Amino acid sequence: MKRTAIIGGGAAGFFLAINLKEMCPEMEVTILERAQKVLRKVEISGGGRCNLTNSFEEVKDLQSVYPRGHRLLKRLFKRFDHHDTWRWFEDRGVRLVTQADHCVFPLSQDSHTIINLFLSEAHRLGIIVKTGCQVKNLDEMGDFDFVCVTTGGQPRADGLLWLGQEVVEPVPSLFTLSIDDISLKALMGTVVPNASVMIPATKMRASGPLLITHWGMSGPAILRLSSYAARQLYEVEYRSSLLVNWTSCTEAEATETLTTLMYTCSQKQIPSVAPLGLPQRLWAYLAEKSLGQRAHAPWGSLNQKELRRLINVLTADGYTTSGRAPHRDEFVTCGGIALSAVDPNTLESRTRPGLYFAGEVLDIDGVTGGFNFQAAWTTAFTVAHSIARRGLETLECSCCEKEMG
Repeated sequence: MKRTAIIGGGAAGFFLAINLKEMCPEMEVTILERAQKVLRKVEISGGGRCNLTNSFEEVKDLQSVYPRGHRLLKRLFKRFDHHDTWRWFEDRGVRLVTQADHCVFPLSQDSHTIINLFLSEAHRLGIIVKTGCQVKNLDEMGDFDFVCVTTGGQPRADGLLWLGQEVVEPVPSLFTLSIDDISLKALMGTVVPNASVMIPATKMRASGPLLITHWGMSGPAILRLSSYAARQLYEVEYRSSLLVNWTSCTEAEATETLTTLMYTCSQKQIPSVAPLGLPQRLWAYLAEKSLGQRAHAPWGSLNQKELRRLINVLTADGYTTSGRAPHRDEFVTCGGIALSAVDPNTLESRTRPGLYFAGEVLDIDGVTGGFNFQAAWTTAFTVAHSIARRGLETLECSCCEKEMG
């Protein structure tokens, strides 16, 4: 009997184990998890709802959602993509739903639906799950024919050196930004539906909902930008200029809208009429930021210089970030096992036969919206398929030898 060990009892580890056991029932499959509880990240993902994947309907280029690893995933998606993910879960009794933002969740809106599925499938298939079992040396795994590493992202490179593979220095990705602006922080809880953010003098920009918090800025727009600029922000210790377009409109659109308000609302005070659907409190803050004492003047009294200031604060409002959020809210790392270290078709180590990698331990990471889980499902399925094929080939050879004997 062939034996496979999977180091890491998270999403990728369980998905790999279940698929491998289904493809090759004769294989003994063991999950080794160092913590006392498996699937912890699945439990808290998506605010406890588990954003399984994305519809990919608005994704024209994988690089836009996978800053690192898009070329490899383009290849692997031909074998297992988001459509396959949908079928996989629904075929096992988990109803899924696609939200307006293209994120896919279980219909139950409860991550425990996914956890319970994984645990029940593992039990049904006879997969061995061992918790409190930390592996520190691959030489300890000599009893296994195949070893798969699905330990997730590591905060430092030294957490991966024991694997003896080329490592890309890990740094945080998907994090929120601290901004030392007392007036901005006073707007905590304010949500802007469609903002655009960018780092000046770079191509790093992102769009989407933006949330003002008691430490600075968060929301999908900021998280997406942090993914694109993960290494750049790390290198400057998360101190950077940041430009915000609060409505994602162009300067021409902003000019037309504000010019119209100068005539249609000429007697009303500027803060009392928020343009382009902006929250009232935010608009009052922006007006005061750009006009100072003139912020409460009537719309009709604006001169061209003041109008220009309002247009600029709407479309290119400048801030300076002072760091990442003050708590550990990032769930994803940029970096990990270098993709050049694995076979792109099987994800097997190029230097150590029988050693495979899947999930976030690889130098693959995506923006928020279910893309990181999709990468986990795709890479885990790829490894399961590769090992199953080798396991079945071995079994066929053994049967042939018996028949010949």
